[in-house]
Amino acid sequence: MSIRLLALLLILALFGALTVIALMDVGYFGILAPHFRSWGAGQVLADLSILAVLACIWMVRDARDTGLKAWPFMVLTLIAGSFGPLAYLTIRELKRGGRPSSSL
Repeated sequence: MSIRLLALLLILALFGALTVIALMDVGYFGILAPHFRSWGAGQVLADLSILAVLACIWMVRDARDTGLKAWPFMVLTLIAGSFGPLAYLTIRELKRGGRPSSSL
């Protein structure tokens, strides 16, 4: 198992735990609601939305080279944010099987 795969799995586990705690505390809409209360918080939501779109574009382009289907990860990104790209990178790493790669 590569260090990259271990790092991705650790990030997924820790971020997943944080997400579960947040969902139990405030619910799905409770996570989104603060982003509509100030311009600063709205800027953070806009920034994260732009990053999600850029990640989706990257996944589509990268999926052509790796033979993966990007659409399930794009849907996951729209529903659950960073879980989409993290899952894509994890599956990509598993498919790669520890072989060296010139890209992330």
